[in-house]
Amino acid sequence: MAVQWSGRTPGLLLSLDRESGEQLRAQVERQVREAIRSGRLQVGERLPSSRELALGLGVSRGLVQECYAQLQAEGYLVTRVGAATRVASGAHIPPAPAPPPGTGPGLLADFRWGVPDLGTFPLDDWLWALREAGRAMPTAALDYGDPRGSSVLREVLAGYARRVRAAAADPERMVVCSGYAQGLGLALRALARAGVRTVAYEDPGSPATVSAAAASAGLSAVPVPVDAHGVDVRALAATGARAVVLTPAHQWPTGVVLSPGRRRELIAWAVRRDAYVVEDDYDAEFRYDREPVGAVQGLAADRVVSLGTVSKSLAPALRIGWLLCPPALAEDVVEHKRLSDRGSPTLDQLALARLIESGRFDRHLRRMRTTYAARRTALLEALAEHAPGVAVSGLAAGFHAVAHLDDAADEGAVIAAARARSVGLYGMSPCRSTGATAPPRLVLGFGNVGERAIRAGVAAVGGLLVGR
Repeated sequence: MAVQWSGRTPGLLLSLDRESGEQLRAQVERQVREAIRSGRLQVGERLPSSRELALGLGVSRGLVQECYAQLQAEGYLVTRVGAATRVASGAHIPPAPAPPPGTGPGLLADFRWGVPDLGTFPLDDWLWALREAGRAMPTAALDYGDPRGSSVLREVLAGYARRVRAAAADPERMVVCSGYAQGLGLALRALARAGVRTVAYEDPGSPATVSAAAASAGLSAVPVPVDAHGVDVRALAATGARAVVLTPAHQWPTGVVLSPGRRRELIAWAVRRDAYVVEDDYDAEFRYDREPVGAVQGLAADRVVSLGTVSKSLAPALRIGWLLCPPALAEDVVEHKRLSDRGSPTLDQLALARLIESGRFDRHLRRMRTTYAARRTALLEALAEHAPGVAVSGLAAGFHAVAHLDDAADEGAVIAAARARSVGLYGMSPCRSTGATAPPRLVLGFGNVGERAIRAGVAAVGGLLVGR
């Protein structure tokens, strides 16, 4: 996409060789022509004025004007009286490479998991919050500051976590980070320093993510099975691990909630084993037909590291997350954060604080609950019509569902056949520690898929889901 310059004339890097024997005009024409052909200059992109380019190259303005005129005659440039010279729409620019197979563009519906509705990001509210934060930000806030993050945001997030998640949130033991991946890495490094050698994770869950973060921290990672009540605490105890990464409010990807009994067992295990729970509170804001579920951290603040982000509630690109740390780990988490990047961007932190304080964040969440609930209904209705008999689970919260295929179905074959019909489907096998495709399951994300696309997509692949 062409860069739209405003104000000062854009620069253009050209190099003239006055000893080559090639005329200077020919060199300029050739290099501009090559810049357009190679894509360095895009269609619609503005070129320097003849005066600016002549000054930069040390040649006469007339020479540059002649070059521009020749390139305009060849169809590379377009010039209008009183307007800038730009790359013409008919210029000989090679087409952009086609997107790789399986990406969103060109699909009738793409049920990719883990992505919120990017089109409803509250951009106007975010820009308002940035302006408000910038207007009130003291000069001292532009320094490196506290590696834990802005005290303003930590106070606001702690209040929010206490109010909405029943967390035992102390802003002094909160660390702002750049999303879940960094937060998990910081937590595991602190656990390694505390003597932990093995971390467990849910199976199915996020084996690749947790295993990679564990390896980076010098830990080994082991899977623990999940059933209808959440993680199997007895199986966890048998691993010998002294830490476990969990999604208790809405287990990823099955959608089950860690039951009250299992929560008590988990805390008892942590106390008995001198162990820690890393709680991923990834989409607890979005629930539909169930009672609110509090954070495990609120039950055992000295044994739980709670990770939160705005990746699902607002957008992944904001890269803002936070950790609520147990007292024994807080200092090490802060030190690892300081060594990692000295702290997250302050202006964005202050903007998020302003967004929450103003009530606009809560308003956005209410709107998105309504949107996702309607999409959930559309998905269920479409499956009932076009794939009757396919059981669906995990729909009490969040914006993904699990479709249970017939045991004889080939998960990979169904996904491939759906792609041939321009529908993106995704299996549960990447969520399993062994990568097994049995029993065959599909994880249907509907966060970034509109209702019409959901209905059209399910209609297109309904027969595949029931073995037709």
